[in-house]
Amino acid sequence: MNALLGLLRKEGLHILRDRRTLAVLILLPVVQVILFGFAIRTDVRDVRLAIVDPAPDATTLAIRARLAATATFRTVAVLGSPAPLDSLFQTGAAQVAVLFQPSLGERLARRLPAQVLVVTDASEPNTGSARQSYVAAVIRQFDAGTDARPHGLHIATRTRMRFNPTRESSNLFVPGLMAMVLTITSALMTALSLTREKESGTMEALLVSPLRPWQIIVGKVAPYLVIGFVSVLAVLVEARLVFDVPIRGSLTLLLAEGLLFILVSLALGILISARTSSQRVAMMAALVGTMLPTQMLSGFVFPLESMPTVLQWIANVVPAKWFVLIARGIMLKGVGLEYLWRETAVLGGMAIVLLVASARAFRVRLA
Repeated sequence: MNALLGLLRKEGLHILRDRRTLAVLILLPVVQVILFGFAIRTDVRDVRLAIVDPAPDATTLAIRARLAATATFRTVAVLGSPAPLDSLFQTGAAQVAVLFQPSLGERLARRLPAQVLVVTDASEPNTGSARQSYVAAVIRQFDAGTDARPHGLHIATRTRMRFNPTRESSNLFVPGLMAMVLTITSALMTALSLTREKESGTMEALLVSPLRPWQIIVGKVAPYLVIGFVSVLAVLVEARLVFDVPIRGSLTLLLAEGLLFILVSLALGILISARTSSQRVAMMAALVGTMLPTQMLSGFVFPLESMPTVLQWIANVVPAKWFVLIARGIMLKGVGLEYLWRETAVLGGMAIVLLVASARAFRVRLA
């Protein structure tokens, strides 16, 4: 018993002396509660809405006003034809489109059937279904509140799902799981591996060798780059053969984007290892800095539009957010680099910044 108490006292004193470990232990549950409390939202808010109204009349204008009056929708485009819709959906600029039949009000006045088509991006099937239901509910409420409707005619609301018409949840989760797997393989394992070498003293021997910091970094992360690429291939094979997730775009582009994301994750893991002194601190920092943001702030599970504005801003610095957009765009929407250049540029910029910061951190340690 005395030996156990002595061990507990020694370990407690060690944690109290290690200020970084103590700070991470205190901050980790606080960050978890905040992220889970604000990020786990099923609300449907800030839906990007496109309107196709070839011949505006009093009826279509009234429905558009009803949609604009709700806090759920934000009209991003009013079009005279459906031709530009493909581009809006592929870039993610629009999530729902409402297509009015030409001369909708006139058809109702002439006692002819009238239709409204609601097209929804179903790459996020559950959220897409909710968005579609919200639009249909607004149209039904307008229709029910219209007086003097001849012979009880009603506006027929037709629906269509794009990119994932069967609403398979695997089409939503598998691209996000790819980001999770690569984050674990690249960022977390790299941070733990390099920190372990610092604890054993082998890293100090490398730092005093003639090798430059960038050469040490390349030598240490190259195996993890290969492992990460193999992981990408394995995930894609499983996605196609096991879960039947489509790959409608360029496989070569998807692999190249996967390599870019691996590079970003590796650079983040290197930076964490350079700034920490023990595997314990490195693991906690990697969990807070990579795993939690990837799970909660990448749009992997919960739509970013439903989160508070502050978390949406923070999500912009989470590399997984941009990779998830790229993976879903290529796999589900079949888009190319002409639509994904912005996300690719963001990941490329992150890779450069993190690699430079990592090299400088090692240079400072060497000095």
